[in-house]
This record gives sequence, structure tokens and C-alpha cells, in this order.
Amino acid sequence: MSIQRRDFLKWGAMSSSLGVFTSIAAPKSALLSHFGEGLEKMTRDLMPITNDERNARIEKARKLMREKQIGAILLDCGTSLAYFTGIHWWPSERTMVAIIPVEGEILYVSPAFEANRLRELINIGREVRTWEEHESPYELIVKTLSEFGIRNGKLGMEERLRFFIYDGVRQAAPDFQFVSADPVTIPCRMIKSPAEIALLQKANEITLSAIQYTVGQLKEGMSNQDISGLIDEAQKKLGGNSDGALVTIGVSSTLPHGSVKPQHLSKGEILLMDCGCTVEGYTSDITRTIVFGAQPSPRQREIWNLEKKAQDAGFAAARLGDPCENVDIAARKVLTDAGFGPGYKLPGCPHRTGHGIGLDGHEWGNMVLGNKKKLEPGMCFSIEPTLVIPGEFGIRLEDCVHMTEEGPNWFSRTSFSVDQPFA
Repeated sequence: MSIQRRDFLKWGAMSSSLGVFTSIAAPKSALLSHFGEGLEKMTRDLMPITNDERNARIEKARKLMREKQIGAILLDCGTSLAYFTGIHWWPSERTMVAIIPVEGEILYVSPAFEANRLRELINIGREVRTWEEHESPYELIVKTLSEFGIRNGKLGMEERLRFFIYDGVRQAAPDFQFVSADPVTIPCRMIKSPAEIALLQKANEITLSAIQYTVGQLKEGMSNQDISGLIDEAQKKLGGNSDGALVTIGVSSTLPHGSVKPQHLSKGEILLMDCGCTVEGYTSDITRTIVFGAQPSPRQREIWNLEKKAQDAGFAAARLGDPCENVDIAARKVLTDAGFGPGYKLPGCPHRTGHGIGLDGHEWGNMVLGNKKKLEPGMCFSIEPTLVIPGEFGIRLEDCVHMTEEGPNWFSRTSFSVDQPFA
């Protein structure tokens, strides 16, 4: 899907040719005084996840629990709690968990003094069991499970459940077999519904619009933190909650997750912007790499074009029924055929080609050698085979896709060329 023009009109005068990004230096206060003028929220048509969908998720989980003979699953604070219940809870040292029994309604175990606040947040399930400060929440969890007829057998621990909760329940219930809930929660969360894909689409549209808008405001001498702050502000004005923009300049772009060294824009330097935001909790992840203030050098153009070719190859390899690793193999082959690598060796691509994405910025379904998981409709992931040249620069083009019955669809408009990164 492409971004609709109606979502980001009124941006003011921006160059129709985005091949050279430059501006005259000015005091920071002057640079920021009119930033964001014309940006309008893109979330007015937002459709949040419904309780009917969350109930369907729980029923799917129960089906998998029966297959795996898991009597109940414990959910601690985190994205799986939000996925199944819509509740976002602070990770306090005081235990609050949701329990999904294989039969019966989901319920909650909460500190007594927090129960009324929790009840305000509950849309799925009704019952809250409470424990006082001097009491054991773990004994209450075990007692609650017993009331559902769950006194032994397999008890599923969701991956974000903190160790002290697991350990407390384990000591209170030695007759249980404690197992990972991954075989239940991952198949649920990895396959996105149309409503989830729509939210991911909106988040990606906001991020791409924010990057493009910010590029039009760049000034020589800006620091990477300045640029990061502008992208964050633009995403906020467009209706997203920024995840933070990773911005690197020049040789610092060779470090995929950034550098602590001071960085400032100069003409002719590589500028890499890796950005994301959330919409109703669903995350975008887009990277654009440009040359600031001058025409790209032959070397910059060559490496940028090779990175683009590798990303395109990864997309072409994302075929239904084929293993996830094929995306990585295809993208990396482009680089090795050009003399880079092999494997993760530099100069080349030092990391996997992509990761799953959803309520977490990095989820299951990595595009990496050895992942034999078959691609299927509803899977969402990034394609980002960074090309790093130590001592010179790095180029990353990152966009996310979702698998459909016809194959992969981009969430964002990919870069056309180093001269037209927002084609």
C-alpha cells in the first residue's frame, strides 16, 4: 500500500527534486520555530483493535493450549498482556498477572490496593482476585488455578514473565510442569489480522512522512540528536508515538545501532535515519539513507545502488510457503556476488536481513539463515540488508512487508534511487 497524498498535503513548499538536501546554517531557535507547520494528524480514521478480536485471539490460544495439553497460561505485564487483554501495566515488583485457563473466562491476580485501577482497564474478563501486602500472590495464583480444576500438569509461562514470579509460583505449586507458552503465544501473535495490518500500515505511513518532512528542513551543522528530535516531533504531530529516531552521520553510519561520538551535518556526507513510531501499540520501522547537500560521489552511488539491489532481492525471495531464511540468502547473495562478505564479514552486511514486527519492534519470524519457518499470509517483517564499509560509511534501506495470499506487500514506498529516496 502507498501513502495517500491527502494524509500529508499542506507541508508548505518542498523541493520537487530531493536529490540534494542542503540549506544555509541558522541558529537552532530559528530552525525550530516553524517546524511542523502544515503537518496534520493522519490517525483520524483509526480503527482500534476491538474486544471481539481479542476474544478471538484468546479462543485461538485455547485451541493451541488443548493441542499442547497446557492447562493455563500466565501473562505478566508486557506486549502479550496487551495483545490478549488490551491492558498496559507498569512492571512493578508487586505481582499482577492475567491467567488464561484452557476452559473458563480469563481473570486477574492483583495487589488489593491496585484492584480498582485495574478494573478500570479491564475489557476482557471480569474477575479480579486480590492479595494484601503481607500475603503471597503465588499462593493465590495456585488457589485460583485449583478452582478451575488445574492442580497439576503443564502450566505455560509467557516469555516476558519475570523470573521472580515464575519462581514464586514454582515453589507454591511443585506438582506443576512449567513450560514455555511460546507454542501458543507466538503462533497467535506472528500472524496478523487485517485490523493489525491496518494499524501497522498507518504507523509506517506516519514514519515515512515524518522522515520526508524532516529532510526538507535539514540545515548544515545540525547534530544527529537535532535531526532525531525533529523526526520524533514530526511523528508526534502526525499522530504517532515516536519510538525514537536513530540518526548517524558520515563514518558513524558504519555502526548499525549508532555511535556516541559527536556528529554534525556537512555537505556530501551520508545521513542514515532509522525511525519508528507506534499507533495503538503497533510499530513501524523504516530507514532512509541520503547524501546531504551535494550530489553523491561515484562511490556513494555505487554502494547505495548495491544496497537497493539487495533489498529488492530480499523482497523477491519472500514467497509464500518458502522458508524465512530465503529472504536473507537472496539479499546477501547480491552483496557476496559484488565481492562483499561472505556471511557477516565486513565490508558487507553484519546482521540478519530482517526481523518480525508488530506490537514489539522486533518480533519472531526473523529473516536469517537457518530459520526454516514457512512464510504465510499475515506475517510481517522488515527487509534491511545494511551494507557497511568500515572507515567510510554504511547504507541501510529498511522497509517492512506483510505477506498476503498473493505474496509480499510493502508497508511503505521504497526508495527509488539515491537521488529520489522518497519516490
